[in-house]
Amino acid sequence: EENLRIIRESVAYLKEKPGFSEKTRFLREVIYDAEHFFDGHKADPRYAMATLQAAVEGGADTLVLCDTNGGSMPWEIEAIVQDVSAAFPGVSLGIHAHDDNGLAAANSLAAVRAGAVHVQGTVNGYGERCGNADLCTLIPNLELKMEITVLPSGRLSHLTRVARTVAAIANQPLQRQAAYVGRSAFAHKGGIHVAAMRRNSWSYQHIDPALVGNRPRVLVSELAGRGNLLSKAEEMGIAPQEIDDLRGVLQAIKQLEHQGFTFEGAEASVEMLLHRSRSGYHPPFEMLDFTAIVEHREGRGIFAEATIKVRVGDQVFHTAAEGNGPVNALDAALRKALLPAYPHLAEFNLADYKVHILDGDHGTAATTRVLIDMQNETRRWSTVGASPNIIEASWIALADAVEYGLSVAG
Repeated sequence: EENLRIIRESVAYLKEKPGFSEKTRFLREVIYDAEHFFDGHKADPRYAMATLQAAVEGGADTLVLCDTNGGSMPWEIEAIVQDVSAAFPGVSLGIHAHDDNGLAAANSLAAVRAGAVHVQGTVNGYGERCGNADLCTLIPNLELKMEITVLPSGRLSHLTRVARTVAAIANQPLQRQAAYVGRSAFAHKGGIHVAAMRRNSWSYQHIDPALVGNRPRVLVSELAGRGNLLSKAEEMGIAPQEIDDLRGVLQAIKQLEHQGFTFEGAEASVEMLLHRSRSGYHPPFEMLDFTAIVEHREGRGIFAEATIKVRVGDQVFHTAAEGNGPVNALDAALRKALLPAYPHLAEFNLADYKVHILDGDHGTAATTRVLIDMQNETRRWSTVGASPNIIEASWIALADAVEYGLSVAG
């Protein structure tokens, strides 16, 4: 009884909080979040409902039912929300789901089916433990699958940009496989799949990606056929007749993948292979040679320096730079050489740098694969390099990323 009284009086206090005039007090909405409600309802349905009754008596406008430990199943959620809806007709109901069992989105949709009109969640599902219900999954499902208007007209097409912006602010990588907004959400690899997509996009896409601000992608690997590469070229705006040696590009991809490259997450490297196969393509720079050294100096610690020689047009630049490591030094030396000719290179930032060991049984002589993500204000692109020498692998990926940025993204 004491707990019920506290609920009732707390809600009433918020509803009638001093400082609001009689004219504006009615604008205050009190949302009562019933923590652990579903677990409580399973343990003692009568008392769980009594807590909601106390909140309603206090003046709560919305009752939010929380699956706080994220363990409920969709059919449990739907049945309990139906019970609450029948017990409190006319009262707005909400759902707050956690993703501990991987069903936060499904549970939220089940609650809506049962009568909930208020749905809580977070962008990209960020939250404690396994996260909260992902709004980037819920919103398009509500709008496109359940035909429930959630956002003003035209706003849904901003969803992917919002997801990526929030991920960048949180300094968290957006899951490639994230529904609707992930880079792989509308990605196609298998030759039969890609061929079918070219004839009928609905064969392997459940919605038009543009509705959520995403786009279809064709992945290329050693298993890719001619159709995959042609689709990739079309995606890039390259006409098939512009590619001088399509068979040669396919062969190069197969050879590189046998050396440790992988192109599924490095589309910019594929695009550069296609661009370089065009007779009219002129690279923004040509690498002639480079040197990278790492020293340990007394009083200074680890010290890295790189020198490079590149050709830009008819000029050859020989530059040197220091860095906190050999890759950083190479990046700095390359920028020093190219910035006079390409000032917008200053807008390119290294967004991610990943290293994978491919054959660990070779110990320190193992082949290393390096994936680099680079971005400017409007785009983000990924490249790959592979070599038994980690500096060479890094340089291949870095040079590809800069060349792509200057010739395509810039």
